[in-house]
Amino acid sequence: MDQAGQTDSETAGVIARPPLLFLAAFLIGFALDRLLRLPFPGPGLVSWIIGGSLILVGFALFAAGIRNFSRAATPVPTNEPSRVLVTTGIHGWTRNPIYLGMFLIYGGIGVAAQNIWILVLTLPLAILIRYGVVAREEAYLERRFGDAYRDYRQTVRRWL
Repeated sequence: MDQAGQTDSETAGVIARPPLLFLAAFLIGFALDRLLRLPFPGPGLVSWIIGGSLILVGFALFAAGIRNFSRAATPVPTNEPSRVLVTTGIHGWTRNPIYLGMFLIYGGIGVAAQNIWILVLTLPLAILIRYGVVAREEAYLERRFGDAYRDYRQTVRRWL
């Protein structure tokens, strides 16, 4: 047990691994696009430029978040217990840079592929991530790190 009385094996208990949720949304979006293709506004080159930009920015945020966790020697997967509260680097700007990066990559692929369905599925995916993953992680981090997490939550926004 740690000093907060929590076992080291306790985890956030999220509804599913976030990468699997994003993958499921992609697969559903691509399947829906095959079944009922909807027109995408704008020319292909513009879609590629915008989509590619979103993917690059998303990957940078994602990589910065992963790097912070690695430097702090705490696991990234939600099914493993957090060893430390990461509050510096990109985590001093947003509490969820990895998920924010995943959303930008997801949206960027939707735009680049000119797939309206992927973009439509962004809202249900965001609700699922927010309440099925992030809310559970926040409750877990508050139990695990107490006042340190509450102070961090007061000074750093959840997303932007």
